[in-house]
Amino acid sequence: MSDVRQHADDIHEQFSDHLDVDVEDVEERLTTLVDEYKVPMDEARRSVTNHYLEEAGLEREDISSGDSEAATIEEVDEPEEWIDLTAKVIELWDPRSDSVAQVGLLGDPTGTIKFTKWAKSELPALEEGGVYELRNVVTDEYQGRYSVKLNSTTVIEERDEDLEVGNDTSEIEGALVDMQSGSGLIKRCPEEDCTRVLQNGRCNEHGEGEGEFDLRIKAVVDDGIDAHEVIFDKDATEDLTGLSLEEAKDMAMDALDTTVVADEIRADIVGTYYRIEGPTFGRYVLADDVEELDGPADAEELLIKARSM
Repeated sequence: MSDVRQHADDIHEQFSDHLDVDVEDVEERLTTLVDEYKVPMDEARRSVTNHYLEEAGLEREDISSGDSEAATIEEVDEPEEWIDLTAKVIELWDPRSDSVAQVGLLGDPTGTIKFTKWAKSELPALEEGGVYELRNVVTDEYQGRYSVKLNSTTVIEERDEDLEVGNDTSEIEGALVDMQSGSGLIKRCPEEDCTRVLQNGRCNEHGEGEGEFDLRIKAVVDDGIDAHEVIFDKDATEDLTGLSLEEAKDMAMDALDTTVVADEIRADIVGTYYRIEGPTFGRYVLADDVEELDGPADAEELLIKARSM
């Protein structure tokens, strides 16, 4: 079976209960994108999936990939993956939208993660302190913080047991040796519940859009032994640099170029030593508490070292 046909079969299986569509039609759409327009297969698959989602009046969370695998919370490091979790409900929060039935924090021995349960899924309520097997949940990501969404395809089974919850907080002391692409003034998809960064004005899920400005830093901090990837969200970036989102927008407007913001931040922070504390999500540390330290910091030497990693 060809690679295109396999992807077509997978997509057809996802929509077989929602649409009267032939697998040949799915394959034809994929082939057109891949062969004629030279679109990478993963992007072609997203595009075709989005077409059928719109035709069926569904959200992405309403369909399952059909191949979820058991995972621990620390293994969640990619968005849009279907997994099975066994976790304890650590805390429940008040939802800020009528579309959300429950929102809170799950934990297992490897760490903690936010969860959202959609109202339209009509799933049973989770109880604070309860331990559950959650099959077929989909992962999501915002500013390096991963979460899981419970949807109409999710199966919930309560477990008659307790579960120890691990601590996923990290503390790093070292030199900030590099600032990665995707830092500075960025734009995010404006669609409700979508926080993906636009690439060339396009969201991978929702297509082209105007986008909403945000501020972040994706940094590499070297503690002398390991290089750690650290994400500073808008608040942490403003605290670290003293540059507000509004000031960054004005700076970019004056220069007619958003890259000046990243250049300004880079000149200010690369080569500086910091103590950084925050939760670990996948390969990222999220900067919650940051303190500047005294230390020998030859910026040029550090940059050379970072580029050799």
